[in-house]
Amino acid sequence: MSTITLSKAVRSNLLNLQSTADLLGKSQTRLASGLRVNSALDNPTNFFTAQNLNSRAGDLNQLMDSIATATKTVQAAGDGITAISKLVETAQATVRTALQTAATVSETTTVTPVTEHFARVVGATFTTPAADGPLTINGVDVQLDTLDDIPFALSHIAAANIPGITAAAGSGADAGKIVLTAAQGVDITIGSTIAGFSSGDSDTYVAPVTGGPTTTTSANPRRAELVSSYNDVLAQITAVAKDSGFNGVNLLNGDNLSVLFNEDGSSHLEIDGATDTAASLGLTNQASSAFDTNSGINVILRDLTGAIDTLRTQSAKLGSSLSVVETRQSFTSSMIAVLQTGASNLTLADSNDEAANVLALQTRQQLSSTALSLASQADQNVLRLF
Repeated sequence: MSTITLSKAVRSNLLNLQSTADLLGKSQTRLASGLRVNSALDNPTNFFTAQNLNSRAGDLNQLMDSIATATKTVQAAGDGITAISKLVETAQATVRTALQTAATVSETTTVTPVTEHFARVVGATFTTPAADGPLTINGVDVQLDTLDDIPFALSHIAAANIPGITAAAGSGADAGKIVLTAAQGVDITIGSTIAGFSSGDSDTYVAPVTGGPTTTTSANPRRAELVSSYNDVLAQITAVAKDSGFNGVNLLNGDNLSVLFNEDGSSHLEIDGATDTAASLGLTNQASSAFDTNSGINVILRDLTGAIDTLRTQSAKLGSSLSVVETRQSFTSSMIAVLQTGASNLTLADSNDEAANVLALQTRQQLSSTALSLASQADQNVLRLF
């Protein structure tokens, strides 16, 4: 096939038209994609630099998820410590209530007293009258003109009205005799001897006193009830500690947490967990008699104070760790934005500039087409010579 020969003017206009078409295609591609560097052919340096920046931004963006999870894990542990601290304070209030409650209660039981005679005097049988003579019973003179019979003697003794002393005729083995009896706590004394009635005939004894009020002292049952409430609070402390995990990590139940802050793991934070069950805090269930003594209650109060101090120390450490994680989270988010902005600056197209270029190139393309047409017409004028 023979070579086609074009005139210089036609060839020049054709090349300009092709160049304009290429530039128009590039501008239209930039407008469509929003990038002025779409491949390494456009600008190798900018393309690969932006690719590296976007890759690092992507790696950091993946770390943001783990940092956010770490933040929630630490927050869950912090909330758990706050709840446990309130429960320990509740336990303290319960123990202090026990301390302000009486340690013992007294119960008095009243029994009807049983009267017993402390002394008894049995006189001899009166068979014959005796000479006048005094009969002194407990220092009181009983004037007896005769002792001719028991009723006569009883009437005189009754008339004497001796405090605590009564007289009666004996019966059974004491038939024919006078029986003097004394009230509780009164002794009988006969100060003189009268025929047929002498102190030698006395029978004195001391009997135990039964009955009367009885006072029983025992531990206050209210304190035992408070022990039960205290043990219930300890059970809740352990339950809260075990429920303070997030995404399978519980910093209050012995787990630790490692938080990565950059893509190669060279920057990280190790957060040590603790075990905050009641037993781990030095708080144990108490027997029902644990609050019976104030000294025992004070020991438990010291244990509770120690638990509060431990929780406050842990809370401070978690607060510091949470502050670090949140700061790094904010920094990483800002760094991602910087990297993405840097990559965009290297590759993004200016839509206004590219739109103006397209408009200008379209105008140039139209002019080039017109110039090509004019060059072709100039060549055709040669044919008119023939």
